[in-house]
Amino acid sequence: MIRKIVASIGGLLLVGLLVFLSCQFLVWRVGNGRIYTVESVPVIGIAIVPGASVLRSGKPSDILADRLKTAVQLYENKKVETILLSGDNSQEGYDEVNVMRTYILNLDVAPEDIFLDHAGLDTYDTLYRAHQIFGINEAIIVSQSYHLPRALYLADAIGMDVVGVSSDLQPYLKQSLFTWRERFANVKAVFDAMTDSRPEYLGEQIDITGDGRVTWDLP
Repeated sequence: MIRKIVASIGGLLLVGLLVFLSCQFLVWRVGNGRIYTVESVPVIGIAIVPGASVLRSGKPSDILADRLKTAVQLYENKKVETILLSGDNSQEGYDEVNVMRTYILNLDVAPEDIFLDHAGLDTYDTLYRAHQIFGINEAIIVSQSYHLPRALYLADAIGMDVVGVSSDLQPYLKQSLFTWRERFANVKAVFDAMTDSRPEYLGEQIDITGDGRVTWDLP
């Protein structure tokens, strides 16, 4: 009896390991070779910046600030004309997107070129909504190299033609934690893609070629 239980547990662990490794491979295969620098990326026109944590001081975390700086570099180098900032604004007192907006406004991005997605609760929601709500088919995703393969995989599954630009501008204090957490997020990404999951929030379509200020909720 005990041997059967041990064998069953061992079998389940083996299956779990195979699923885990398969998900890593699927994500890596799609993202491999599609990550560029600011200088080498082709002109595409739209940058998507996924949100990340905001400090209690109201400033972006190092990871988020580097994503924003890199997006502004793309803008300054004429690689993009429009920047979509997507983050979590679902809780009272926590607002990623307006922190992001203020940051790049201070770096002289024209207000009309900044679009906000207040319901980018995670990477999948950000990309699904970019495609369905904003009508984006081609874009540059700006994020750290540990995160980009998953973002590229999800965009590909949704039907978008995207590339990534790495925003690794410095070493990050919790890099090893972020990398391991990403491995488990890759598993969720594969299942989201396989099940054609839907974000919690959708809404009316927005013209990404118009004036970005129509998406602002603050002056």
